[in-house]
Amino acid sequence: MLTRTSTQSLTGQLADRLAERIRNRLLAPGARLPSVRECARQQGVSPYTVVAAYDQLLAQGLVEARRQRGFYVRDAAPAPEGSRNPAHAVPEVSPMMASRVPADASSLIRSMFHRPSDKPQPGMGVFPPDWMASTFLATAVRRVTTTSALQELSLQYGEPSGDLALRRSLSQKLVRINVPAGPDQIVTTIGATHALDIVSRTLLRAGDPVMVEEPGWALEFARLEALGMRILPVPRRADGPDLDVMAQYCKLHSPKLFVSVSVLHNPTGYSLTPGSAHRVLKLANEHDFHIVEDDTYSHLAPEHATRLSALDGLQRTIYVSGFAKILAPNWRIGFLAASPALKERLLETKLLATLTSPTLFERALSWCIDQGQLRRHSERVRIRLDGARGRAVKLAMSHGCTFASEPAGLFGWVDTGVDTDALTQRMLDQGYLLAPGSLFHARRPPSTMMRINFATSQDANFWKVFSRVRDEL
Repeated sequence: MLTRTSTQSLTGQLADRLAERIRNRLLAPGARLPSVRECARQQGVSPYTVVAAYDQLLAQGLVEARRQRGFYVRDAAPAPEGSRNPAHAVPEVSPMMASRVPADASSLIRSMFHRPSDKPQPGMGVFPPDWMASTFLATAVRRVTTTSALQELSLQYGEPSGDLALRRSLSQKLVRINVPAGPDQIVTTIGATHALDIVSRTLLRAGDPVMVEEPGWALEFARLEALGMRILPVPRRADGPDLDVMAQYCKLHSPKLFVSVSVLHNPTGYSLTPGSAHRVLKLANEHDFHIVEDDTYSHLAPEHATRLSALDGLQRTIYVSGFAKILAPNWRIGFLAASPALKERLLETKLLATLTSPTLFERALSWCIDQGQLRRHSERVRIRLDGARGRAVKLAMSHGCTFASEPAGLFGWVDTGVDTDALTQRMLDQGYLLAPGSLFHARRPPSTMMRINFATSQDANFWKVFSRVRDEL
């Protein structure tokens, strides 16, 4: 909060706070700053102080003034000419909507590196570091960094498909969830997001229509839009995607790809049912599109959960997963599994971008899997998460929130009853980052929903502040 006991003026404090948010993209390009009167009320200062702070931001080139409309965050840099296909571009955010958007997909990612405070952050998309602390990671690294191992693994490029020991371990792991993939059908990647990017760059060209579940992962919408794809949002229901909408898209647009999170869907926590899965695969066969199945949260889910890749046998499906969410974010290890013919095309795309991936950490991960360390660690995290989920649900409901879906997995999809874009901006002033519902939709409509991380939403003080700020809106 702004303080009159600081050696810095109130104007300077306010300007610095807003400048930091703009640089960290907690205020997105195109977002409208609060009106002078509203900002003065929120911060408990005079309108003169706000005007002076906004003038400082203008001088720094961070905002622009639009006559009779207010102050807007400037774009850091204009998009290169010709970088998008105007005939297939996703509709721009309208000026009215821009005024309601305090954050974008990249701001949610940047928040992992630039936290607004040391308080627990309900909007975060990862487990707190202490949840993933272990002793076996250090042991695994020591085993692959002996002098002889370093000579073997560090002085030459690794296998383009990824370390063979890890691919064998992953193949055995996939068998346990009924996904039939031999080591020669697996390509390791620099995280699961890299795997999704490889699939997109291999199968799609700018302007191609892509079906994506909505609500869905904010970064996936942003990533596909940056590649120039035409996003076709498919409503996600409790049993799976809306099949009627998918069928209409197939008739009208001939989509090339469907991006799905079958198990513990982000942000709803839904899991696919067998009946819905069979109908999705039938559509894919009838209309000749591929399915990329993002199973990032597989470590938190039962092995018998319904997966498209298991039912399809990797004919039209590409299976994607990783280990950043459960084990070692900075190791940056993900992977994909596909049919033998498609695997070779995907590997060519990887080669053009990264040549290979780091063998040392891949070999260490292989040891963690083979020794059962990953499995036991995942079980401990699941047990701890079950307790955290119960506590967070009680706190959320006791403060007037309702859940749009049955709480499951890491995330809860919560209805707050107010515009969560505005709520997010106000909560930033209190040191809390939220994940507003608009982020999880392709066209960013205003929403009363927000996604909470059960592991970071157990703080009773957060919910007290949340309730007070919400009631002020």
